[in-house]
Amino acid sequence: MRLITFDPLRAVAIPGARYIKPELVFRYRAEVLAADWLLFPEEWQVNFLVYGWHKRIFPSPASYHLGRDKVEQTRALWAVAPEAVPDTLILPNTPSGQEEALAHFSFPFVAKIPRASMGQGVFRIENMADWQAYCAATDVLYVQEYLPIDRDLRVVWVGDRVLAHYWRVGRPGAFHNNVARGGRIDHSPAPRAALELVEHVARTLGIDHAGFDVAVVDGEPYILEFNVKFGNLGLRELGIAVGPAILAYLKAREAEGSGRPGEPSPSQPTTPPVPMAS
Repeated sequence: MRLITFDPLRAVAIPGARYIKPELVFRYRAEVLAADWLLFPEEWQVNFLVYGWHKRIFPSPASYHLGRDKVEQTRALWAVAPEAVPDTLILPNTPSGQEEALAHFSFPFVAKIPRASMGQGVFRIENMADWQAYCAATDVLYVQEYLPIDRDLRVVWVGDRVLAHYWRVGRPGAFHNNVARGGRIDHSPAPRAALELVEHVARTLGIDHAGFDVAVVDGEPYILEFNVKFGNLGLRELGIAVGPAILAYLKAREAEGSGRPGEPSPSQPTTPPVPMAS
């Protein structure tokens, strides 16, 4: 396979992937057009690579289109797994929108900036001062119920299967559980329902590379969000490399004859899934 990557770090463990700087994509048009797969393009490249040059990209177009914005992502989750979405309001940041949010939720609740990751742009709103500061920082109100959890489950989905999962446990009294913000990793088993939920959502939406953050409350899983370019700190601690899993998935797509550019395969997993707890 002829592979070109626009992100050398994420493709470091993929043999034969040639790196081209994203800003030089038009200078290397011939090489890009001749490639079998284009790996990790920048967001601004996705549309012309897929719809203009009809190239296959990894992650899939759906992964990019839904993974970059919490508003679009939540609406997609409402469509395919509404029972797994915490109570959420998406409103214009207007006086009436603010009034509706405060009438629906009591303090504390969660508010998010639509485009952010690694715990950035996610706030616990404790009082009116917090609320006013949030409203001053966003164009769209994304407001969600506060779930009483001290950890969440990171489920890493690559290709057509769960590659790994681990709990992220926040520091005592901390709101964020992200490893990048001081959370620690716990290797306790994951509930089967949580992993099955991620599989259902990823396959239905056409996601082939994402880190899903799942809260479990009274045994019920809720998807908080998913990120296409997720952090690898937890995977490194587990000794798991993403590159070989990506390569295996792409080879399987080649062997079975993939369809439209960037579409994930509906086939069975190319390698056995990780064990799941009952």
